[in-house]
Amino acid sequence: MHSWPSPRSLFSSPLLLAPHLSLLPARLMRRLGLLLRPWLRLSRPTLRFLLLPALALACGAACAQAVAVTDDGGATVQLAAPARRIVSLAPNLTEMVFAVGAGARLVGVGRYSDFPEAARALPVLGDALRRLGLPLFESEIRSVEAIASTLLRLGTLTGNPQPARQAAETMGQQWSALRLAHQGRPAVRVFYQVWDAPLMTFNGQHLVSQALHACGASSGFDTQAALTPTVSREAVLAFNPQLILASESAPELDTLAAWRAFPQLAAVQLGQLQRVDDAALTRMSPRFVAAATRLCASVDQARRLLVKQ
Repeated sequence: MHSWPSPRSLFSSPLLLAPHLSLLPARLMRRLGLLLRPWLRLSRPTLRFLLLPALALACGAACAQAVAVTDDGGATVQLAAPARRIVSLAPNLTEMVFAVGAGARLVGVGRYSDFPEAARALPVLGDALRRLGLPLFESEIRSVEAIASTLLRLGTLTGNPQPARQAAETMGQQWSALRLAHQGRPAVRVFYQVWDAPLMTFNGQHLVSQALHACGASSGFDTQAALTPTVSREAVLAFNPQLILASESAPELDTLAAWRAFPQLAAVQLGQLQRVDDAALTRMSPRFVAAATRLCASVDQARRLLVKQ
């Protein structure tokens, strides 16, 4: 079992990253609050990205310079020096810390931080964070541009602006190339099944839907208010998708089986009921564009079948 740094060593470390509280069960928040009570006074209600203030450490000129960024909630986050020891409780943020060249500074991660491989060797803290009287960086990613922006700001906070800029620019170039390659191709009606009971999908604001649009696909539920709305099977049948995709999060279950009972569906007639390994697609990390490229390959396959008809 991995051992965690002592309270004193953690507080001589600069950076703690965590997911937004609105995404966390209250039970887990209480459990982590008890865990951290000996360390610090709990006082702050809403967190997405938490940053421990950097203390003056003998780590070179880069560490002596204060850094500041503006978070996605509009607040200014200031550190006395770039972060040197980091805890990340969100897997996409773990990936971004590695992407900006600061992976060696991670001293712990949350569950599901499994990429890159080096993240698997790090100590695992729980899934929740309640109230910490610490500098707060709030992150809400709903676009590729927001991933790039988060990379750049992480680069600032860790004192690694150059690798962060390179990662952001590379991802931006790959995204532009993917969109350009599929521009003007015939549209394919796609239903992305997030869950089967209840039946759920993504609305148009979700990053996965933006990937589908980049692939030249249309989905019938873009205007739904919820980010992951519950929809009726009748509504999906009326949309008559030519491709149905389902998450591979539960590979032992055939969550697409129910659709085969509707032979009138275009997707069933085309044999286009596909499983998607969507960990990278839904994690909102630098791997998103590569995952979107694989998604486009599925859309292109359905498109070729439609052309042959």
